[in-house]
Amino acid sequence: MAVAVLLVTHGKLGADLVNTVTEMIGEAPMPLGVVDIHRTQDPDEMVQQTLDKAQALDSGDGVLMLTDAFGSTPSNIAMRAAESCQARVVAGLNLPMLVRIFNYPELELEAMTQGVVKGGRQGILVADENN
Repeated sequence: MAVAVLLVTHGKLGADLVNTVTEMIGEAPMPLGVVDIHRTQDPDEMVQQTLDKAQALDSGDGVLMLTDAFGSTPSNIAMRAAESCQARVVAGLNLPMLVRIFNYPELELEAMTQGVVKGGRQGILVADENN
C-alpha cells in the first residue's frame, strides 16, 4: 500500500503538473488523481467530488491533498473534504513538490507531508545566485 496523492487545483493546473512530472520521471509510483476546480462550479458539489476521489484513491494509508493557493476555492474545498477522510492538505503546489513525492513514494502520510513541504521550499530560490 502507499499514500495516495490528490491534486485539487484551479483549472487544468493539476493535470498539467502531473503531465510534466510524468514526462520527467515516468508514471506515478502511487495512486494519483486530480480534481479541477472552476469558479462556475458549486463548491458543495466539488467538496463531495473531491471526497469521493480521495476515498477511491485511498488504499488505507491516507491521502495527501495538494492545492495551489492557500485560502483559494480549491484549498477550501480540499480542507473541507479532508475533514471526512484520512488526509492532509498542503497548499502552495509546485513542480519540485511532485518530484519529491515521485522519488519517495514509500513514505507514510506524515513523513510525505513534511517532505513535500521541504521539497517545495527548496525548489524556490534565486536561480542566478550562488546557492
